[in-house]
Parts: sequence; structure tokens; C-alpha cells
Amino acid sequence: MTTESKTGPRTGVSPVLGALGAGTVAVLVLLVVAGLVDGRPGVVGAAIGGVLTLVVFSFGLVAVGFVARLLPSASMLVALMTYLLQLFVLALVVVAIDGAGVGAETLSRGWFAAAVIVVTLTWLAGQAVAATRQRIPVYDLPSGAGPGGER
Repeated sequence: MTTESKTGPRTGVSPVLGALGAGTVAVLVLLVVAGLVDGRPGVVGAAIGGVLTLVVFSFGLVAVGFVARLLPSASMLVALMTYLLQLFVLALVVVAIDGAGVGAETLSRGWFAAAVIVVTLTWLAGQAVAATRQRIPVYDLPSGAGPGGER
């Protein structure tokens, strides 16, 4: 008897690609809407907020995935610390924009905030949908086993 796992190929879209795809689509839609509604400041705000959120979340997902492969027992701690780091980075950028004195004629803070919120929600939805559509077996049946588990 062995404890070797027989992992077959997973089917479905990777949660990383699902999240990145959903977030990218959200950014593009926001850019178009912001451009039509508010012009250049809206586009700049939506672009900075959306791209920043995508970059921060992508970094977090890659970091947690890397640690989960190397040291699975530490993945929850790293996930929590990465989440705190993501919040800190986003807050730091907001403070930096505020401190730089960027005016409303250059960047729309409303579109920046909308982009962060919308991209966050679509990122989570895309990741959840892609993860639930993956077919990952809960357990491996012995080779040659029938539908009832008999050989």
C-alpha cells in the first residue's frame, strides 16, 4: 500500500486566469464608461485604480501559491499576511495620491475608488467561478475499480 497520489490533469480554467480575466474585463469596461461620463480625469482615475488593484491582487495570489507549493502548512499565515500587505499598499497609494496634490482636473478620485471596488469584486467572483468549475477529485479510486468501488 502506498500513499502516492495520482494527480491527473485538472480541467477548467485556473482560478488565477479566471480572476485576472474578470478583473481585466472590469478595467476595460470602467475605462470606456469613465471616458464617456467624465472624460480624461475619469479614465486616469479608473486606469490607475483598476491596474493597481490587478497588480496588487496578482502579486498576492502568486505569493500565496508559491508558499503553498513549498510549505503548505504556512500557506494560511502567508495568505493573511499578504492580505494585510495588499490593504497597506492600496492605502499607501491613496495617501501618496492625496499627498502629491493631484487635482480633480488630472485624476477623478471617484473613478479611482470605483475601479478599486469593482475590480476587487470581479476579481473575487472570477476566482470563485473558476475554482468551482475545476474538477479536482476528492479521492483517488484504485486502478481498475468499478463504479461501486469493487474490482
